[in-house]
Amino acid sequence: MAGKNEIYLEGGQNAVLLIHGLTGSPFEMNYLAKRLNKAGFTVKAPCLAGHGTTIDDLKKTRWQDWYRTVSETFEELKKNHSSVAVSGLCMGAVLALYLAYKAEDDVSGISLFSTTLFYDGWSLPWYKFLLPIVYYTPLRSIASYREREPYGIKNERLRRQIVKGMKDSAIAYSRFPCTGMYELLKLVRNVKKVIPRITTPTLILHSIEDDVASVKNAHYIEMHIGSENVRKVLLHDSYHMIPIDNQRELATEETIRFFKENVK
Repeated sequence: MAGKNEIYLEGGQNAVLLIHGLTGSPFEMNYLAKRLNKAGFTVKAPCLAGHGTTIDDLKKTRWQDWYRTVSETFEELKKNHSSVAVSGLCMGAVLALYLAYKAEDDVSGISLFSTTLFYDGWSLPWYKFLLPIVYYTPLRSIASYREREPYGIKNERLRRQIVKGMKDSAIAYSRFPCTGMYELLKLVRNVKKVIPRITTPTLILHSIEDDVASVKNAHYIEMHIGSENVRKVLLHDSYHMIPIDNQRELATEETIRFFKENVK
């Protein structure tokens, strides 16, 4: 059974856990979920704590709450399936890395879409260097900033649809609370410390034109992760939201192939 805003597609004995990004929802992973399921996988994409309701709910959560959603879903899938692979987008990719560290050999493989360890994309506002003043002071509890063009999407038609969908918080929040960024930065610090200890087979998918997190993020993971089985795929016709942008099919095919190769 799928809860509110979740995706659950029953398939075979090999499962995949999908993790959406900060302020997003499982909607971001819908295409990937359907393709994985068609390839024979059972797929579940939970809605992370604080998401899918109101931005005030998100402000009340911490990164440990987001990880708890991921961990509980993973344990549920592990009980009933032969293997569980994990794929995440943006912050979801950071959470996937942390799960791979904590669960060790229980994760058969990870597929990382647009991993965001450094917010250094070309579309970020010019005043981004001032944001730490907000993140690390009491101002973070009240401050937020509006998502802006191109919203991580190169495909203009799809971008217009997403902007309309932002009116419904079940798809995505239109504003980015600074409390959320503060918590994400804490999660990133923890993950950077343990990346060398992650030995899970790893697929890195990143866009050359990523507007939120530059390709530096992909190179960093490739250089620092402890896994001996690492594949990096750089995309040339997408922005940050790879699972729904122009090259979603290519990225999905790479993920399906990688997960099949690493089924335990």
